[in-house]
Amino acid sequence: MIDICLPGTGGMKPLPHRFLTGLWAEHKGKALLIDCGEGMQIALAKAGLSLARLDTLLITHFHADHIAGLPGLLLSAGNYGKSSPLVIYAPKGGREIIQRLCCICPELPFDVSVHEISGGGTIFRNDLEISFMPVRHRIDCYCYSITERRPPVFSPEKADRLGVPLNMRSVLHKGQSIELGGSIITPEMVTEGERQPLKITYITDTVYFEDLAAFAANSRLLVSEGMYGEDKYIPKMTEKGHMVFSQSAEIAAHSRSKELWLTHFSPALTAPEEHLEAARAIFANTLAGIDGMKKTIS
Repeated sequence: MIDICLPGTGGMKPLPHRFLTGLWAEHKGKALLIDCGEGMQIALAKAGLSLARLDTLLITHFHADHIAGLPGLLLSAGNYGKSSPLVIYAPKGGREIIQRLCCICPELPFDVSVHEISGGGTIFRNDLEISFMPVRHRIDCYCYSITERRPPVFSPEKADRLGVPLNMRSVLHKGQSIELGGSIITPEMVTEGERQPLKITYITDTVYFEDLAAFAANSRLLVSEGMYGEDKYIPKMTEKGHMVFSQSAEIAAHSRSKELWLTHFSPALTAPEEHLEAARAIFANTLAGIDGMKKTIS
């Protein structure tokens, strides 16, 4: 089970009615945040999210609307009682950029470490598999997916037939074998049917290209940018390294995702929900993101 929240949905600059975009994912009491634009700590507080649980921060790129809020976030986290370490993953050059940004918060009650990423790869954090891939923007930029790989379905009937005591069943369900009456009972002997992984994909600040659908394949939830709702803006957005609604809908359709949330709206787009027709013609289960929007993926 992964709890998801969009603390903000704006691109370029925060507005009185719209915070800057990011994604919060909470799993087993620890939280992961993608991007940290100006005022992110306020957006998180308004959404009722606890900074003390923040464990991992993923940065897509170093444009201000995705990173400028970091000093305030760190200071607020300390004020909210965070004492556990924070690990940050960011594109090349991130260590120096973050160090310079954080010169105004040199003393924190928790450790901060920065790991630079390049190319494509996978990170494992708190039973989650975090994959990343470079996208096509004006500077180095990455998309991320968050995956929980779940154990097979446990069969009480099979366990009963083998005489497995109740207090030993959780061990088998976690993938470990047990010894019972001189025999070895393996997890495969008491499970049946694979369960599809829980996958959430986050894509922003990129032009459309085919590899994005492969990266997002089989996502339960795809969160992807849409600067504008109308296709007439495609040439302008392509020049600036962005997408419109219909292009994110194409990714959702080709990736066989279950649901699409649009985000990273242009400040000029005042009512995103009124421009969904083109996207829904391609991918019906498309929603315009709203600040504070939440969902539990299970």
